[in-house]
This record gives sequence, structure tokens and C-alpha cells, in this order.
Amino acid sequence: MIAACATPSAVAAKGATSTIPIIFAVGGDPVKFGLVKSLARPDGNATGINFFTTALGQKRLGLLHELVAKGAVIGFLANPSNPNTTRDTEEAQAAAEQLGHKLVTVKASTVAEIDTAFATLVQANVGGLVVDADAFFVARRVQITTLAARHGIPAIHPSDEFVAVGGLMSYASSIPDAYRSMGNYTARVLKGAKLADLPVLQPTKLELAISLSTAKALALTVPPGVLAIADEVNE
Repeated sequence: MIAACATPSAVAAKGATSTIPIIFAVGGDPVKFGLVKSLARPDGNATGINFFTTALGQKRLGLLHELVAKGAVIGFLANPSNPNTTRDTEEAQAAAEQLGHKLVTVKASTVAEIDTAFATLVQANVGGLVVDADAFFVARRVQITTLAARHGIPAIHPSDEFVAVGGLMSYASSIPDAYRSMGNYTARVLKGAKLADLPVLQPTKLELAISLSTAKALALTVPPGVLAIADEVNE
């Protein structure tokens, strides 16, 4: 049995074996990346949970749009090592244009590159930042939220774990719930369940988290309409 958390590790596991059962938790499209033939009938040696974190970039940008100045330059932080990056960047660009924003894309796959990326964002005078869904960024959430606060950049993140350490806001499915489902599937396979009988699970709820204390520090007013749909508000 192989348990693979995040798209890159799931793709690597699938490339390494066609016989050992793989249970994945990924943010990208598992069909597109060849992990399964379909969500309903995986028909192979892999199945798991797709929490669609990478498919929410346009919605995140739309939420950020409600807080920043009209026509503000928006930054987009992406990891070039993530196979979802090209599509995510294209979708973010299209969403930014539709909302009347110029998008500045910066890329980082190391700690030092995150620092460099923020230096570029400051030079570009961005009025907001969308952080793409990526496991490396989640691991570096303290660094990213600290830099955003230091430079006064309102940012929306791909996990409420960022808000818990001072990030402004996040919009995502529940990653802990996804991992619990992954553990459940793993147990069922180890007890004899067939992978073909276990469809790829999808989130049933998306959650918006907001830190009002961070908004206050950034001199931002969160619109009542955005607060009304928030699932978690950190005072």
C-alpha cells in the first residue's frame, strides 16, 4: 500500500507501480494526471480524495477582489515544480482580466525563492496576492504570511492553516477531512476492499476563513457580504 499526499507524490507513485494499491489525496484533477480513468470508476491501482484546491483559484481571486482597490495589481504566487501550475496560472490570468486587474506571477520552489518572489511583488506595487495551492507553500505558511504582513500585502490562501498563523483569508475544502477520508479508504483496502469499488471522493463543503485582526492591521474593511458567507472569523 502507498499513501500519497499531494499531486506530485501521487503521480510519482503511479509512475513507479501499476500493481501496488495507491490511496491519494490530491488537489489537482486525478483524471488529467492519469491517476484514474474516471472519478466514479478508477479502474486501476489508485483511488482516493480530490479536494480540488487547485480548481478554486478563480474564486479566491474573486474574493480578494472584494477587499482590494479597483484595478489594483494582483500577485500570484505559484510553485513551478507543481504539475498544476501552468493551468492554475492561466485560469488566474483570465480571472484577473475579467475583474479588471493586472496579474503579476511570481514563482518559488525554495525558501530563498519565496523571499525573492516577495521582493518582486513589492517592486510591482501589488495591491493583493493569491497564493496558489501547493504543499510546499502550506509547509512555509509562517514565512509567507509573515512576509505578506511585513509588506502590507492582503493575501488569500489555499488553506485555513494560513489564517491560523496570521494570514488574512483562505478559501478551500477541509484538508483534515480529506486526510481522514484517505485514512478510511486505506483501512478498507487493507481489509480487502477492491480499489475499483471505491470512487474518488470529492469535497461536499468549501470553507471561507477570515482574520479580522489581520484585516485591521492592513487597514482593510471586510465587506458585510463577504463576512456573511465566512465559515470561520478570527477576531
